[in-house]
Amino acid sequence: MKYENNVTKYVGEKIRKYRREKGLTQKELGFKIGVKHNTISGYENGTNEPEQNILFAIADVLGVSINDLFPSPTNIIPIAPNFTRIPVLGTIACGSPILAEENISEYIYMPTDRLPKGSIFYLKAQGASMEPTIPNGSLVMVREQPEVEYGSVAAVLVNGDTEATLKRVKQQGDIVILMPDNPAYEPIIVTPDNPARIIGQAVQVTQML
Repeated sequence: MKYENNVTKYVGEKIRKYRREKGLTQKELGFKIGVKHNTISGYENGTNEPEQNILFAIADVLGVSINDLFPSPTNIIPIAPNFTRIPVLGTIACGSPILAEENISEYIYMPTDRLPKGSIFYLKAQGASMEPTIPNGSLVMVREQPEVEYGSVAAVLVNGDTEATLKRVKQQGDIVILMPDNPAYEPIIVTPDNPARIIGQAVQVTQML
């Protein structure tokens, strides 16, 4: 989407202003909308012109209207963006649907054409139990589904459906085992006294550098 040069600079200054007010770094903003931090820098400096769908995603993350990014005479952006808002799960409320609003800590915007089919959400990897496959702090994209194939990495609810963990699902006879990839950690044995529930299959791992 092309603008006059002075409008491009105006938009960049507005992005910088609202980003700082939101307390985000360029890297964090870029991560949330699926672009690199130097791309955000180019937008803010007026050297890169963001496409329309990128502007919608930026405005949504920053909590402003798309019109807030433009000087008044050009406040006309009629076409909807091709981005999908993906929830990031935080604390799991017992008994509520997995994607209930109270379970969602934030949203990340991704180009729709890059996403797999199905209901998608993110989990943040905490701890080293799945390293090196899933480094601590990574964002893991999960496709919601109640079953996975043997050996797949799944998002699993444990501790009375109050905690989501990422583990490799294996089975020995009738016994289901949630295996860490890191041999320094013990597997979780699923029993009637220690139940677990698969909520989805991990399909992508993203790590901030």
